[in-house]
Amino acid sequence: MPEGHTIHRLAQDHAERFAGKKTTVTSPQGKFSDAAALLTGQELARTEAHGKHLFLGFGASVDTWIHIHLGLFGKYTLGETPAPPPTDTVRLRLANDTHYSDLRGPTTCALITDAEKQAIHERLGPDPLRPDDAPSKAYARISRSRTTIAALLMDQKVIAGVGNVYRAEVLFRHGIDPYTPGKDLTEARFTAIWDDLVDLMRDGVRANRIDTVRPEHTPEAMNRPPRVDDHGGEVYVYRRAPQPCHLCGTPVRTAELAARNLFWCPSCQPAGQSG
Repeated sequence: MPEGHTIHRLAQDHAERFAGKKTTVTSPQGKFSDAAALLTGQELARTEAHGKHLFLGFGASVDTWIHIHLGLFGKYTLGETPAPPPTDTVRLRLANDTHYSDLRGPTTCALITDAEKQAIHERLGPDPLRPDDAPSKAYARISRSRTTIAALLMDQKVIAGVGNVYRAEVLFRHGIDPYTPGKDLTEARFTAIWDDLVDLMRDGVRANRIDTVRPEHTPEAMNRPPRVDDHGGEVYVYRRAPQPCHLCGTPVRTAELAARNLFWCPSCQPAGQSG
């Protein structure tokens, strides 16, 4: 499932290509046809992301939104016109004189009101990529919880937008055992995690990929082979079990937690530490 940086990048890309321009809206697959007929010919007025949710706002008052959640199988294709003939798997196509975007396989693609959009925001946790969001709301829940910090970081009601890669990598970068209960983290340590997520995810939006290793740990700096993985990007532990840790040589471990694979280095992230 795409992580939050991908959704914010999609919001940015749609704004650059479609905002302020009259847009043709169609649903070649047919599942969004009625809503598309209401929107086609209007201007895309605003794009927004919160966690893994994308919102495309239409109309002068921006009170009508397309709400998109890619889920596990959703994918976007963006390109320049002329657009190729759409396949019957395209749920939503936006097009203007210069660009098009095709959405396939989303979990959610629905027309919603501004009030319905606000209800979605209210059930989500703060997002490190939203400038007005702060870590205090997330820490208020984490500090009262016996749930592991690894599970809490993936709970979209606690923090929105963090997925399996950022979860594994930020815990490694701060030397935190993923099984540490949330209540054992001090506010200062959690704020450091949050600030790191802000920087890492902003980098992810700019590069459109996840890179989490510090400059001194890049393949060039360490004279090691670059990572070869479909997900791309240089990482410390994600999907690296049982390869040796870049820092200490201990085999990276993996285990299932809340139906997702967890990755960590038991030496760099020792159990029993808190603070």
